[in-house]
Amino acid sequence: MLDRALRAHGLEPVWALWDDSAVDWDRFELVVVRSAWDYAERSAEFLRWAEGRRWIENTLPVLRFGVDKERYLTALAAGGVPVIPTTFVRPGKRFEPPEESFVVKPAISAGGRRSARFEAGDSAALALVSEITAVGATAMVQPLLSGAAESSLVYLDGVYSHSLSRRAALPRGRREDVFFLEEELAPYESTAAERRVAEAALRLAPEPPLYGRVDLLGGVVLELELVEPSLYLAYGEGSADRLAAAVRARLEATLSP
Repeated sequence: MLDRALRAHGLEPVWALWDDSAVDWDRFELVVVRSAWDYAERSAEFLRWAEGRRWIENTLPVLRFGVDKERYLTALAAGGVPVIPTTFVRPGKRFEPPEESFVVKPAISAGGRRSARFEAGDSAALALVSEITAVGATAMVQPLLSGAAESSLVYLDGVYSHSLSRRAALPRGRREDVFFLEEELAPYESTAAERRVAEAALRLAPEPPLYGRVDLLGGVVLELELVEPSLYLAYGEGSADRLAAAVRARLEATLSP
């Protein structure tokens, strides 16, 4: 969908692997991050690669902000945006399983990898927290918000584009070795209140993002996706064209004297 839209706007897309050493990045006038879903396990390497790109979208400050959930959730909470209550367990910090159902995931993660849900007080969570912190990463512990599906709101060049509902069942009691968790998707039209929360979150990004997805549940932010989110263009009529137009505008801005 995006390829067709880009060509309709006079642009020729070329898909390239971010870690392919054979790619001549200087031949491109603009690099747009899209499906770099392996960045989470190699985030430092990914950011070094992004630093070497003269023109990249989202921009390097936005990518740095969006890579680490601890960084952006802390910033959003400080900025008055409602976020899911989160405890961050850094390497060497003691962890006590909460007395309510909870979720454990890495602060830098994608696709639900190395994530699981646990019942109140379940000491089995210690193994997953230890696995995350043993490699120098930070674990996140959040209450399990069950029931309704997540509302995912997509913004293109700062403007609301479309939304959908998403469900992804976290494994119980232990993490699973999967690249991404299976999702149930459905059409959904976000409320005005949800848009206000999403837009408040996006305003706290260090620079205006070309693309972004805000995942909400119960009116609070679960995730602010600014690195490589699925944008679910099929759920927003005209969204591919809007994204292509935004890419062209960003490209023209980089080429202007």
